[in-house]
Amino acid sequence: MTRAGTISTAPATARRSAILPVGDDRAVVQGAGAGASHAASRAQRRAATRTGAMFQAAASLLWIPQAGLLAWSVADIAGGSGVDAILVNAAGVLLIGILRALLDALGGRMAFRQARAVLAERRREAVAALAARSPVDIGRPAAGLAASTLAEQAEAIVPYLSRFQPARLRASIVPVAILLVVLAWSWAAALVLLVAAPLIPVFMALVGWRAKAASEAQLVELGGMNAFLLDRLRGLATIRSLDAVDATARRLRADAESLRIRTMAVLRIAFLSSAVLELFAALGVAMVAVYVGFHLLGQLPFGTWGDRLTLGEGLFILLLAPAFFEPLRDLSAVWHDRAAGEAALDALARLSQKGCELPGAEDGHPLPGPVAGAAPSVRIEKLRFGHAGRGGPVFDDFNLVVAPGERVALLAPSGGGKSTLIALLAGLVAPESGRILIAGEALTARSAGRLRRRMAWIGQRPHVFAGSLAANVTLGRDGIGRDAVEDALALAGLAEVAERRGAAPVGENGVGLSGGEASRLALARVAVTPEAGLILADEPTAHLDSVTAASITEALIRLSAGRTLIVATHDPVLAARMDRVVHLSATRLEDVA
Repeated sequence: MTRAGTISTAPATARRSAILPVGDDRAVVQGAGAGASHAASRAQRRAATRTGAMFQAAASLLWIPQAGLLAWSVADIAGGSGVDAILVNAAGVLLIGILRALLDALGGRMAFRQARAVLAERRREAVAALAARSPVDIGRPAAGLAASTLAEQAEAIVPYLSRFQPARLRASIVPVAILLVVLAWSWAAALVLLVAAPLIPVFMALVGWRAKAASEAQLVELGGMNAFLLDRLRGLATIRSLDAVDATARRLRADAESLRIRTMAVLRIAFLSSAVLELFAALGVAMVAVYVGFHLLGQLPFGTWGDRLTLGEGLFILLLAPAFFEPLRDLSAVWHDRAAGEAALDALARLSQKGCELPGAEDGHPLPGPVAGAAPSVRIEKLRFGHAGRGGPVFDDFNLVVAPGERVALLAPSGGGKSTLIALLAGLVAPESGRILIAGEALTARSAGRLRRRMAWIGQRPHVFAGSLAANVTLGRDGIGRDAVEDALALAGLAEVAERRGAAPVGENGVGLSGGEASRLALARVAVTPEAGLILADEPTAHLDSVTAASITEALIRLSAGRTLIVATHDPVLAARMDRVVHLSATRLEDVA
């Protein structure tokens, strides 16, 4: 559901639109009804990602034979052999180098593709979870936070899976293999590597704990700042009217400065982890070089399994020493990706958590129901409902009967439950007890999605999408012709506006339209939905001047001819035009018929 204004039944093709009317819950089913297949595909992607990492690890291991060929070629040249004697070794080095490049490229490509697939899947799960939550769920994440998490923070998952995970696998395989090879020639050189290696992961783990905490704090700060900015942009007119522009700018500047500080803290930790690794890696290579050099000079004759090392053997060990630390160095370079990626995964997991779900989201089948376009009766029996964490119930043993085709106004002070009752009638949230009957059929989780297709909803701040007026009326639904759109615009009082604007698009959130014109646009959306026999209007004249409110009232009365209309309002003029007025504050525990 959106604030656009309709709960009407759009046909299946409306799912291609940029907006989903509330009545069409089938798109939610498509996103949320494939849990088993998601689990299987996720396992396959993990296997594919690991395969890519194994290719990259194999490419690193090929340095061992390549280093051996280089070392013994140098030893042969030093021994007086000619160029012809090392041609075979040179060809071997070239072929192994080509194979290494191919394996590394293939592994990197596979890891990247699977990382993008995992990101897309996690985004789909989060979007499906958000779409399945009721619009009246007070625990829904702020729009700015959700958008920041899905669009910006989630991208950190790709380097985490495509770079950190393969680097971690290489760091667990390649050093061990090189250590065993070095051990076969010199236990002293292997001991030096073995002593230097554990210091690196220990210090990286210590730094990594702090890096993850800093990354999580930075992502929270970024999401909060985006949510704050989006909220203030939406209320820019109110901020200007209250002369609070300077205060808002100071708050935004303070948030930006806090984000800068947290970002620099993350970068400092990232550079620190790299410096720690480079230090110990350089010390380890230097110690191996010192040992091999003095051993070849005869100053350190111990450390081998028999005879002293030859020039080729010593050079072979020296070539392997930097390769021993290279996977750890690569792991350090992407260590920050781990912290950011895990924080992004946690953020998406929080978005994917279930909240107050929209009743009927699983019902996408057009089972028999009320006759399309017929004005249904509405009956509420012993209704009880309260918002979680908000104290006592809003309604307790509440009853109400609305006859077919009747126009009813719901009056109550702010917080009196008008909008809540409209949401309950629309099936956007389930009552704690009692029942609601639409045309004699109980509004349940099974029937809510289908019954909503026979309803229309008009809010006090309809959302207008970037596009033409006609596109904002049809909302991508097929079967709505040009004549029907023109008639709807005329009924809503937008004929002159449509003629003046032509095909010129309006901006997002109705930029280019006045508040009254946006409200009339919501009426036009209902006018092209003849199957909606029940109209639910929540404060349709709020925030409008008296002249505009009067014209909206007249259009609403014309639109409701032959339909059942229930209006939640503070406007006494609008309420007086209804067939009956229900004062909720005075009738919570009484029958209203």
